[in-house]
Amino acid sequence: MSLRDGLLAASLICVLASCASTSTPAPTASAGTAVAPCAADPDWNQPTQPRRIHGNTWYVGTCGLSAVLITSEQGHVLVDGATEKAAPQIEANIRTLGFDPREVRYLLNSHEHNDHAGGLAYLQRVTGATVVARRPAIAALETGKGDRSDPQFLSVSPFPPVTAVRAIGDGETLSLGPIVLTAHATPGHTPGGTSWSWRACDGAGECRAIAYADSLTPFTDDVYRYSDETAHPGVLAAFRRSIETVAALPCDILVTPHPNASNLLARLDAAPGAPQGTSTDCRAYAATGAGKLEDRLAKERASAP
Repeated sequence: MSLRDGLLAASLICVLASCASTSTPAPTASAGTAVAPCAADPDWNQPTQPRRIHGNTWYVGTCGLSAVLITSEQGHVLVDGATEKAAPQIEANIRTLGFDPREVRYLLNSHEHNDHAGGLAYLQRVTGATVVARRPAIAALETGKGDRSDPQFLSVSPFPPVTAVRAIGDGETLSLGPIVLTAHATPGHTPGGTSWSWRACDGAGECRAIAYADSLTPFTDDVYRYSDETAHPGVLAAFRRSIETVAALPCDILVTPHPNASNLLARLDAAPGAPQGTSTDCRAYAATGAGKLEDRLAKERASAP
């Protein structure tokens, strides 16, 4: 039995024996002891145990920030790096599952903010992987800071930069052995916002379409206005297209950069056999984003000179 299978088997025995609540985490490689259950409104960096999402796809992030590992015999892909502080926890969760971080070949990103890109530089060092992103995100990833095209430019912190980012276009695929991921341009929250989709199959041949849908929340600093077409031409229309894109993603299982935005960890920790999601989850997530955008535009209109 492999280390990964042994750990997962031990965790399953614990659950079946009711040795703790279903939210009780398994040991992590970094601590060697159980970590605390996730808080209802968790700190970004609060540790949690890794979980299988489906087949070769695993949750390796924190309580507050998602990171997803997709594995194969030819190497692995990691989506998002959380914060600089959380990156070693992601590395430890990968090791806990029995995988070697040095076999991660690609690091992907949802968007170029410190809470999802801050750990990429550390993970690039320990894995040797290539960072892949859409062109609008590359300058920020390689300098550690965006520019005025980012709605939160004045309010977000810089992060450690990565090197030699490989560009991928909207609708293009990234392949590694049996892994095939599609990049979907979903700007709005940031210029380089990207959602990712792929299929994961388990040992019984049951396959699921997984959508890693980027944030659709229209946060801004005190200066930026989505409705200012003169200062930001085309941005509002692009944001609305992003919402439509997310609504149309193949989506048996929805994953979001902040797991609480899609109730992800509760779904993964549900009783065996419980559904991990429905095909309507992406549409519901997009509808929520659309409502928030309209609320934001209404506030901008109300505060206009």
